[in-house]
Amino acid sequence: MNADWFDFELPEALIAQTPLQERTASRLLMLGKSTGEIRHGSFTDLAERLGPGDVLVLNNTRVLPARLVGAKMDTGAKAELLLLKQLGEDRWETLAKPAKRLKVGTVIGFGDNGGGEPLLLAEVASEGEMGARVVQFRYSGIFQELLDKLGDMPLPPYIKERLEERERYQTVYSKHQGSAAAPTAGLHFTESFLEQLQAKGVELAYVTLHVGLGTFRPMTAERVEDHEMHSEYYELDDENAAIIRTAKLQGRRIVAVGTTSARTLETVAGRFPVGELEACSGWTSIFIYPGYEFKLVDALLTNFHLPKSTLVMLVSALAGRDHIMRAYCEAVEREYRFFSFGDAMFIE
Repeated sequence: MNADWFDFELPEALIAQTPLQERTASRLLMLGKSTGEIRHGSFTDLAERLGPGDVLVLNNTRVLPARLVGAKMDTGAKAELLLLKQLGEDRWETLAKPAKRLKVGTVIGFGDNGGGEPLLLAEVASEGEMGARVVQFRYSGIFQELLDKLGDMPLPPYIKERLEERERYQTVYSKHQGSAAAPTAGLHFTESFLEQLQAKGVELAYVTLHVGLGTFRPMTAERVEDHEMHSEYYELDDENAAIIRTAKLQGRRIVAVGTTSARTLETVAGRFPVGELEACSGWTSIFIYPGYEFKLVDALLTNFHLPKSTLVMLVSALAGRDHIMRAYCEAVEREYRFFSFGDAMFIE
């Protein structure tokens, strides 16, 4: 399968640079996965598309202020690290810039303790491909407090505007810190809108998937099948496993909020028969593209994704490539806002 089949023209002006003032104020494109029927509305129309018994599955990961900008201790040259995965004992997998100048043994300093010394030091311990570096941190105090003080939110590279309010790149239900990027489909929800859905009988369930390295790397393989996904950590606890298991056994719909929730659900479904779903955790590198048969996910709320991305391939697996490409073409024509701070699509 050729990756170019999932390419499309996207005017740069449609890439949303800032969040809307109201989270629920975005537009919503509704797509029938079987029929290809397209309808247009506002995000709050989702309340009409969900009914009693539907289970809305949300990813409650919380984004780390994971972008650190400092200077090399030997030359003073600017250096940047994006924290991706905690490896234990203050070692982290990171993306580094400029990677070519950050060799093993290079030490980077961040912040100032008031006496001319850095608050945080990072030494490059090993080098990987495409800017990947494992670093060892040294510091006094509590690492998370230093990160809150020194770190910036790791906005995707296509967002050029500064984010004035950090919490706008967090979902209102974020809980478990560890992501390098937000599960952006969830950014549309407010607490009051979630309460409105629950009042009409929609049940909420939560999974955790910490978004990692794969989010920041483009697909380079020409054939879809040759692409390798990077692993991301996920968790499903007993309470939420029971909610999802019971709903599925009763024939109720499982509605994933975002591709991260969808990937977590399908990973879990690959470990257990649906009727025997249990709490679990681990690392997933599941790659979903056309030809895949979904086991748990019946419907999906998602944002509009990058051309030729693995996420476009995932939604194409659910609704069919032709339906998705036509929907994206119509979204461009109608000037929907794309990517992290953009509008939403509901596939059912």
